Amino acid sequence: MKLAVIPNAVHQIHQTAELVISGTKYVIIVIAGEIKMNDDPYLVEYYKLVDIVGSFDARLLTVKSWGVTLSLAALGLGFQFSTAGYFLVSAFSALAFWLIEAAMKGHQMQHYPRMREIEVLRASPHLSGSPSSSPQIDWCWTQARYLLKGASSHKFFLPPERRGTNPYYINRFILPTVMLPHLITIILGLLLFYLAQIGVVFWK
Repeated sequence: MKLAVIPNAVHQIHQTAELVISGTKYVIIVIAGEIKMNDDPYLVEYYKLVDIVGSFDARLLTVKSWGVTLSLAALGLGFQFSTAGYFLVSAFSALAFWLIEAAMKGHQMQHYPRMREIEVLRASPHLSGSPSSSPQIDWCWTQARYLLKGASSHKFFLPPERRGTNPYYINRFILPTVMLPHLITIILGLLLFYLAQIGVVFWK
């Protein structure tokens, strides 16, 4: 028989139950009460960082939507007023929003090292006497791709490690989630401007 504790709190035992899995009997102990997150400053900081990182997603989506809207509007004005200059406006507008989005993505990613540091500290036995498997949001997300590909013995099941060089941060300007659809609009705007200059685009 094995003992499994559900750490729902830090106070007295509320109830117990038995569970049999593959012939092994587990005694489930549910502990009454609530954990006060304020008792652990690391958790307070960690979940604050999670909120900050999450808030960047909404801002990045806003930047991307504004970039697409203004760039496509400029393309439409170019055809409406038969003015090739609007195509350049569209291209440079998309470039500006691309740079802004990449910069904001970098600001978001700069919170990742501290999140991982807290995960490492929480998993260290010297912090509370025994290692903790929570929180590990950043670590598990990073390693999940290998697990989902079938690497069952991968580091996903090991304690988190501190972050090192992040190629995604260095190459954030060319990440598909950042450069698209800005890059397409830039190419389209420059191409239409060039075609207008050589007379391929005929104005009505």
